[in-house]
Amino acid sequence: MLTILTFIPLVGVLAILLLKPLKRESERSIKQVAIATSIVTFILSIVLVVSYDTAQSGLQMVEKATWIAPLNIQYYMGVDGLSILMVLLTTFISMLAIAGSWDAIETQTRQYYIFMLLLETGMLGVFLAQDLFLFYIFWEFTLIPMYFLIGIWGGKERVYASIKFFLYTMAGSLLMLLAILYMGITNGTFALPDLISGRAAFADAQNLLFLGFAIAFAIKVPLFPFHSWLPDAHTQAPTAGSIILAGVLLKMGTYGFMRFNLPLFPEASYTFAPTIAVLAIIGIIYGAIVSFAQKDVKKLVAYSSVSHLGFVMLGIFSLNQAGLQGAILQGVNHGLSTGALFYLVGVLYEQRHTREMSAFGGVWRAMPIFSALSLIIVLSSMGLPGLNGFVGEFTILLGSMGATESLGAHAWIYTAFATSGVILAAVYLLWMFQRVFMGPLDNPENKKLKDVNAGQLLIMLSLLLFIVWIGIAPTGYFNLTDSTVGHLIQDISSVVTAMR
Repeated sequence: MLTILTFIPLVGVLAILLLKPLKRESERSIKQVAIATSIVTFILSIVLVVSYDTAQSGLQMVEKATWIAPLNIQYYMGVDGLSILMVLLTTFISMLAIAGSWDAIETQTRQYYIFMLLLETGMLGVFLAQDLFLFYIFWEFTLIPMYFLIGIWGGKERVYASIKFFLYTMAGSLLMLLAILYMGITNGTFALPDLISGRAAFADAQNLLFLGFAIAFAIKVPLFPFHSWLPDAHTQAPTAGSIILAGVLLKMGTYGFMRFNLPLFPEASYTFAPTIAVLAIIGIIYGAIVSFAQKDVKKLVAYSSVSHLGFVMLGIFSLNQAGLQGAILQGVNHGLSTGALFYLVGVLYEQRHTREMSAFGGVWRAMPIFSALSLIIVLSSMGLPGLNGFVGEFTILLGSMGATESLGAHAWIYTAFATSGVILAAVYLLWMFQRVFMGPLDNPENKKLKDVNAGQLLIMLSLLLFIVWIGIAPTGYFNLTDSTVGHLIQDISSVVTAMR
């Protein structure tokens, strides 16, 4: 099932390639095939979630086959509590991003939708691969479609942004590749469960190996100070590219820390936890402060990602049940809320062809339905109780407050600084909303704005469904991760206790 789920977007790619070129009706068919493929993939991910046994902590639905026998490299796929929500998020966000591109993409339509579907396959492979060599191939593969999506369909400085995105991520990945090769050669296998059980073989080098993985994942998150590629990539990417970049690609970094760094290098995780927590808090506050200075709405949302993902990193390196579960859920929350914010910016940009806040004002009067739904999305991003952002941030702060083992006796200080990020987020997001949506409708161009059509309304309501659902009833989402996270924390704690 995992193989079908991962590679079914390639069936859509093949179907698009077989459609007749250079005909207006074929462009419509291309879009229909791409959307249909993404819907089928999303439905399969729901079947996966329904089939998932929350009582088991280990890998489920495992698929394993010998791939490169001389090197003991396997085609090894599996899903557990760390990846199940990421798979669901990937298929959901990809479906909405592809559907949301219907009116926005008018040139090279065939290539655009092929790259979108290829990207979905790459992202699903990252979350399901359990062999480090296979994981690395999927990890690097995701760079190629996103590079072209930014470089061809992006803004005025798209080439610069796409090259910067590619080089940053590629450079970090090379360090991870060296660490993967070292562990694979030392243990004679690249299978993650086997490496975890045999981690004593590379225990002496675990600090260096930890850093090799951590730098690659920190760039992808992006963790301060590895964040400088993000605003350029977000701002120049097409709307769907920004949605997927914020919604899923950044989560590959936080997922990597939980999947690889914590179980493979438990002692190093405790050693580096305070340092990473400090960088996370700097990112929370820095991202929020820089957001204040932005005049471009899209750039403001981009910098807010640096701030929000600082919370996720703080939760991960609290190294306790509440922190880790909060980090996983907040990763999903960020994907929904920030993906929705980028979609809102895209809807406005398609009509006004500007993202400058000074060009707007009074939008609520011209687009009342769009504005009302936008307000809920803004409130979810700033962590209003009753919406998804609050649940994740509260659980992370709860975890960091009790992280006396990993962060020391004064763990509450980390929590206090992180809480300031919640307050700052409320200020810059409400300030942005007031500038764009409120006030007099005195710009003649804004008077021509049309409210959302049926397709846009459906996409916004789909996002709001999960935003409200997680905010009101998060228990089902926590249940999916509970058993796996509990087992991981127990494993790390036992190693550290033995070490001491």
